Amino acid sequence: MKSHGAVAGSCATSYLAGLARMFEQVEVTSAGGAPLPLDEGIARAVDFVLSLKDGGKALLIGNGGSAAIASHMHNDLCKAVGVRAMVFNEAPLLMALANDDGYHTVFHRPVGLWAERDDLLIAVSSSGESENIVKAALLASEKGCRVITFSGFKPTNRLRQLGDLNIYVPASGYGYVEMTHQVLGHCMTDIAMLRSAPRA
Repeated sequence: MKSHGAVAGSCATSYLAGLARMFEQVEVTSAGGAPLPLDEGIARAVDFVLSLKDGGKALLIGNGGSAAIASHMHNDLCKAVGVRAMVFNEAPLLMALANDDGYHTVFHRPVGLWAERDDLLIAVSSSGESENIVKAALLASEKGCRVITFSGFKPTNRLRQLGDLNIYVPASGYGYVEMTHQVLGHCMTDIAMLRSAPRA
């Protein structure tokens, strides 16, 4: 599938048209790379989230803009859906780990401390190649967590190969990938909220 660049055109209309096309081209795969329809993929993601009401928790990780997306999903999971969730964006710990042990450890160490069997790791990386994200996803799987990945750029990126559910945006520009991740993350949490709301 053809990837779009950072800017699809020189005006807002063409840029937004390119973004709209992204939502038609999102690819979802299960573990092992089997393709899933978007509706089924998001439904499975919602099932993973709602399973946490039985006692698990969500761990969310990302760098830069992806960290902001992870924080937004964390907020919605806790407040709107009512499941336990945590992010590892606390600056002093992040800087201590990066300074003393290297930036590749900043999520691996917290996942090692906090992840438990049947938890859910949500890993967000535009490139899918961030070493700290990949290492944390591998460790979460080893500890028996389910893993949902959000990635973009190359279809062969490493993160896309690691999840129980993998959401991939076939774009090469951060703007399109991040905005599509943000909307799909909101889609997941909004549907989870609706499914978990008490029935009248």
